[in-house]
Amino acid sequence: MRDYLIKRLLLAIPTILGVTILVFLLLHMIPGCPAQVMLYPRGTAEEIEALRVQLGLHQPLITQYIQWLGNAVQFDLGNSVRTGEEVLNIIIRHFPATIELALAALLIAVVFGIPLGVIAAQKRNSIIDYITTTLSLAGVSIPVFWLGLMLIFVFSVILGWFPVSGRMTMGASMPIVTGMYTIDALIAGNYDAFLTALKHLALPAISLATIPLAIIVRITRSSMLDVLSQDYIRTAKAKGLPTRRIIYKHALKNALIPVVTVIGLQLGRMMGGAILTETVFSWPGIGMVVVSSIGVRDYPIVQGIILVIALGFVLINILVDVIYAYLDPRIRYN
Repeated sequence: MRDYLIKRLLLAIPTILGVTILVFLLLHMIPGCPAQVMLYPRGTAEEIEALRVQLGLHQPLITQYIQWLGNAVQFDLGNSVRTGEEVLNIIIRHFPATIELALAALLIAVVFGIPLGVIAAQKRNSIIDYITTTLSLAGVSIPVFWLGLMLIFVFSVILGWFPVSGRMTMGASMPIVTGMYTIDALIAGNYDAFLTALKHLALPAISLATIPLAIIVRITRSSMLDVLSQDYIRTAKAKGLPTRRIIYKHALKNALIPVVTVIGLQLGRMMGGAILTETVFSWPGIGMVVVSSIGVRDYPIVQGIILVIALGFVLINILVDVIYAYLDPRIRYN
């Protein structure tokens, strides 16, 4: 296992380098210069050129990339060209909001997705199976931003059950420990703040969970159908074992192997793909920071956030491979 982990970590290096190179090149292909954006509309040509030199943007792209990468290896992601604040501090301040949103969405997707997939497989070709399959197809097809707007319109504007945007009601305060407000409220024993944070979290999490939930339902259903057709399941049925015991003790564990892969990939996608959800709900995570930073050509912030997301995605995939060994001891890493 140790050798396997070392190999995976070494193989992750070219992946991360490829992501950073691609993002670096794409950012510099966007029309407009950060210096021009910062000094618009009153900056003269001389002032813009002086600022380009000050920011190091006059150097060749390869030189800029090598300098940025060398600093990133030393945990120096540079400073925002807009505010001058260290990028690492910006990420640390906003990342907990995205993590909290992604974990809540993943919890919803797993808690509802796996049981629905199991029930659909168990009741194959029944009305329950058809309804579950249809809803999962709809969940994959509905655009996230449209669903988010509909949730706001129905549950916030018409019914008034949930806040429209943000993470906490203005004026409310509590000690910040993890940066995830629901957990911090529980740590502080402030249950009113916990309920308030939970209400703010509910709609964005439901919106973000829709696609992963639908995918988990479909993968769980197909995997369960495959396992239920195996010889050892038929043998268990012939022995007269109760259906519940066959499903949840013998079949589900093996059926979860492909589901774990999907869950890991979905968590990585939600961390990086929460941009639309955060924008619709004004959720102050790294997605909103990326959107606002692209608009003003704040390259260091975008590059730093993409690097952190890529690292997270790679680590999640390695963790998924480790979980394989628990679910299926036949897997050997050598």
